[in-house]
Amino acid sequence: MRYLPLTPQDRTDMLAKIGVAAVDDLFANVPKDKLLKGPVNLPKARGELEVERILGAMAAENISASEVPFFVGAGAYKHHVPASVDHLIQRSEFLTSYTPYQPEIAQGTLQYLFEFQTQVGMLTGMEVANASMYDGSTGAAEAVLMAHRVTKRRKAILAGNLHPHYRDTIETLSRMASDELISLTPNPDDAGADLKAVAAAIDAETSCIVIQTPDVFGNLHDLTAIAKKAQDAGALLIAVVTEVVSLGAVTPPGAMGADIVVAEGQSIGVGLNFGGPYVGLFATKQKYVRQMPGRLCGETVDAEGKRGFVLTLSTREQHIRREKATSNICTNSGLMCLAFTIHMALLGETGLRRLAAVNHANACDLADRLADLDEVEVLNKSFFNEFAIRVPGDAAKVVEKMAKKGVLAGVPGSRLWPKTKGVADVILVANTEVNTDDDRAAFVAALGASI
Repeated sequence: MRYLPLTPQDRTDMLAKIGVAAVDDLFANVPKDKLLKGPVNLPKARGELEVERILGAMAAENISASEVPFFVGAGAYKHHVPASVDHLIQRSEFLTSYTPYQPEIAQGTLQYLFEFQTQVGMLTGMEVANASMYDGSTGAAEAVLMAHRVTKRRKAILAGNLHPHYRDTIETLSRMASDELISLTPNPDDAGADLKAVAAAIDAETSCIVIQTPDVFGNLHDLTAIAKKAQDAGALLIAVVTEVVSLGAVTPPGAMGADIVVAEGQSIGVGLNFGGPYVGLFATKQKYVRQMPGRLCGETVDAEGKRGFVLTLSTREQHIRREKATSNICTNSGLMCLAFTIHMALLGETGLRRLAAVNHANACDLADRLADLDEVEVLNKSFFNEFAIRVPGDAAKVVEKMAKKGVLAGVPGSRLWPKTKGVADVILVANTEVNTDDDRAAFVAALGASI
């Protein structure tokens, strides 16, 4: 059955109302050489069953994260999500992927968002957290805009070892807002030099500095000194965390003096999902709460004195007062928040610390094994569950060879920085709790045979 909701007369009336003669006139501003000369090169119409078979055969050519030993990370991590999480997120009092525009009738949604905020605040060591962002990278971009509002300055400094996807997102928003941005060069060999370069770039015009820990190469950083240097200059420190499980083992950014913390929450409760949807965590100091993007849920009592929850401080969003909004985010990753909250509640503090310990131990074991290979260099002095190695030749080709041997080895540096020198022979390797001793042995064997 074809879906044709408009009659020819409907189209004629609509075009007349717009003031054009034909549909093609709507594309008059598109350069002629960008327009297709004919139909898209796709097979002609097929039945639903036939399409399923074709797409299924195409999908079968991929190697999924669950089929072979998997060591890919770089901002998206494979962790075990208990079956109870997927069951509980379907409960009707919680299930929604959207904002409660009439919050008083969405008590289940508001309650888990309130709990989510509490969990994020405790994880990051910050005083207040919002009810989520779209993901970590857009959260980082919103943090930069927030820092500009707080400091009344328009210049941000991005550490070289910040994840390039986060950098690109910040650069896009900054370019549209005509803000100044200093983006430093990644340095896989000397994590300390990266922070020194950030510190040297701070001046009286700096609004904020953005530093990731563990950084994109897996290096852990003590942000205490650089936080003070930035704050002495009137700037804010934005700390980025792409692997939230690390906060079960390391000092949280808030305890090191961060003004704003943004993180990707995918590792807890959310599967890889081919890249999304994910959930951004955003926390800050209480004194900056009025400039924080997104919504905030609060706890109260009703007229009968019973506990209840409310949506507060949402005037910063465009759906309330667009002209005065501090953010363009008009929904939250509600379903992902729910999954995060349930998984975090099931883990508890003890469970999270144990999970983090297993991740770190597994990564240490793999790093030690790789360090024993003659032509492989482990670049990190410190790491959580991800580290960088240098291999002879083109790392991307090595990764492809290992894939053919049934091991998804990691992310080659050239994939993240295609135009940057000094990273083409680097592979980012992540080892979480899902990897077994046999997986690590397979990794070492495949790498040894591929270099």
